[in-house]
Amino acid sequence: MALLLSACPFGGGAALAQTVSQTSPPTGGGRSGFDDSATLHRGADGQQVVEEHIVVNAKLDRQRAALQPATGATTYSFSRKDIETLPGADNAPLNSVLLQAPGVSQDSFGQIHVRGDHNEVQFRLDGVELPEGLSVFGQTLMTRFAHSMSLTTGALPSEYGFLQAGVVDITTKSGSADPGGDLSIYGGARDYVFPSLQYGGHAGKFDFFVTGDYVHDRVGIENPTPDFNAIHDLSNQYHYLGHFRYTLDPQTRISLTTGVSNAQYQLPNNPGQQRQFANPSYAQSGLGQSNFGSVDSASLDERQKQITDFAIASLQKDIGSRLSLQTSGVVRYSSLGYSPDQLGDLVYNGIAQRAQRSVFSSGSQTDVTWRAAPTHTVRFGYQVYVERNVSKIDSTVYPQTGTDEDGDPVYSPDTVNIHDGEGRTGWLYGMYAQDEWTPLRTLTVNYGLRFDGVDEYTHSKQVSPRINVVWRPWKGGTLHVGYSRYFTPPPFELVGGAQLSRFADTSAAPATLQDTTVKAERDHYFDAGYAQELLPGWHASVDAYVKLAKNLIDEGQFGSPIVLSAFNYRRGQVNGYEFATDYQRGPLDLYGNFAWSRAIGKDIVSAQWNFDPDDLAYIRQHWIHLDHDQRWTASAGASYRLWYRSTHPLLLSGTMVYGSGLRADGAVPNGDSVPAYATFNLAAVQGFELLPHLGRTQLRLDVINLFDKSYELRSGSGIGVGAPQYGLRRTILAGVSQRF
Repeated sequence: MALLLSACPFGGGAALAQTVSQTSPPTGGGRSGFDDSATLHRGADGQQVVEEHIVVNAKLDRQRAALQPATGATTYSFSRKDIETLPGADNAPLNSVLLQAPGVSQDSFGQIHVRGDHNEVQFRLDGVELPEGLSVFGQTLMTRFAHSMSLTTGALPSEYGFLQAGVVDITTKSGSADPGGDLSIYGGARDYVFPSLQYGGHAGKFDFFVTGDYVHDRVGIENPTPDFNAIHDLSNQYHYLGHFRYTLDPQTRISLTTGVSNAQYQLPNNPGQQRQFANPSYAQSGLGQSNFGSVDSASLDERQKQITDFAIASLQKDIGSRLSLQTSGVVRYSSLGYSPDQLGDLVYNGIAQRAQRSVFSSGSQTDVTWRAAPTHTVRFGYQVYVERNVSKIDSTVYPQTGTDEDGDPVYSPDTVNIHDGEGRTGWLYGMYAQDEWTPLRTLTVNYGLRFDGVDEYTHSKQVSPRINVVWRPWKGGTLHVGYSRYFTPPPFELVGGAQLSRFADTSAAPATLQDTTVKAERDHYFDAGYAQELLPGWHASVDAYVKLAKNLIDEGQFGSPIVLSAFNYRRGQVNGYEFATDYQRGPLDLYGNFAWSRAIGKDIVSAQWNFDPDDLAYIRQHWIHLDHDQRWTASAGASYRLWYRSTHPLLLSGTMVYGSGLRADGAVPNGDSVPAYATFNLAAVQGFELLPHLGRTQLRLDVINLFDKSYELRSGSGIGVGAPQYGLRRTILAGVSQRF
């Protein structure tokens, strides 16, 4: 009874974001909240002394942001203030922050879907892309590590490759911008306990920021029933993130970013399941009769463990006034281990698998900006990764001894073990060049080429042209139109090389032995939109997009281990539109957005053994909705700060998330959808100062799913969908944090 999700009890919060069609890096620098005037203090002679390292780091942050502008794309920005208005704030998982952006829908496993793509979201730390890993439930990157962050979508410029549905770029906290410490304890219902500690500081040319936390709860994965509490859903998670920088001189800086995540989960049980054995005839067999009733689906004991470690070392350098670069080395290791309920998995699935998978990635990324002329800014760079994927699976199955008089299989009461394992090393590489040309003061054209290749389970490459045009016809208005050719390699860690013949004539025999290798996806992507500042502090935008895909990549969960598997639709189409607005004025923040999307595919052409032959035959001839297709998505929120200029401010905030429902099976595969839902969250945060030598103390109260709405994320049916998953019921959480 394996399920799918989020590692924290937040069913989708939201913060205030601003929609911007970027034409150049923001003049204010790479992170919100930086004060270019730097920090001042009194020296021994009573004169004001500028803390030079803050000025230098602010300048280098602006230069780093200029290396990777999203010219012509659409960027949703989250400042530190925006994050802190969330119910839960830093305690909320990262996906709940992103859910407030238009076109972002929630799913089980803590997944988000951006503009109708399954999971093609790349994460960057200070502009450096993290290779994909195997983490399914938990999230390695914690919200409290972010000083600010952004989600960029649309027709991306050529510096962005591989995963292109959305780019989440996190500007990490640092000792210069975020000095001091914070100790927090947070928790509440369902044994939820979440202590955390963070501290940042600087000394001379060196600064650092570190944070660590521990999460213990009984809501690690979504409940497969609509009940208030899930059965067998304990999770324990440990996280550490650190950022260290040394500024050699005003033009040179080196940095090291490290992270560790270790998480253990019980997989929730679904009571009342009846004979879920792989072969239906098992229910009538003598073996089935002897085993049925020997184990209850409510008492299964399945567990999963996930580990992720990463490190990024970077050198940033300004060479004169016209050349800037950042070069980085990246390593990431992630592993996933699944421990079955040996008898229970046999009785209900006909197979018990002990699975262990890991992937180790190492590589390099370099980005260079050359200000060739007042009207031309040239950018070029590369990314290259070498990856090692290891899979070890030990399966226990019943061997088939023959057939009965009706032709149905007959199985031996004795089990046999099958070992299946492999390791493979592969390469992923890309390079780009582009020119940001400003022929007129109000017109910017960004054009370029990107070359990508993959040599892993599949071997392919592509040259991708891209162009964006941005026009500012009048004050406060920006129109953008863009086209991007995309190349998306299949996720190395989610493509297996199972030897299916070993399972022939067993209780785990696949319905088909066809297993074509997953291919790279190739897309034509079109995007157009308009953003306008209507009044001071009030912004609005509208955007529309179309993606035409060949070998569209999708992912599904097949079998008991919660490991997503990739597969291709021969053809795919995704199109939609978005509207967003926000208002910020003094202590009041408001936002609202909605999006419409349609994602369809036709003809599954890889990893076919995972699917029912009848479904394969239907999809070969007909377009179907993708399992993660949600027609309408919306979010809204408001926050107000009382006494915000005093030493005892009170923050009141509320958020709403709406979804029209992901897909479920109907008369045809994915032909129906789960019911629509809307959830509301509230937060109240009171700040005050206990003692003069201490920083601010905060008391927090959060109510998640205020009206206790029972809603389905997944029904347990659909292409590549495992067990049902329900959203979190009403949960009250409280906490206290102390600055020092």
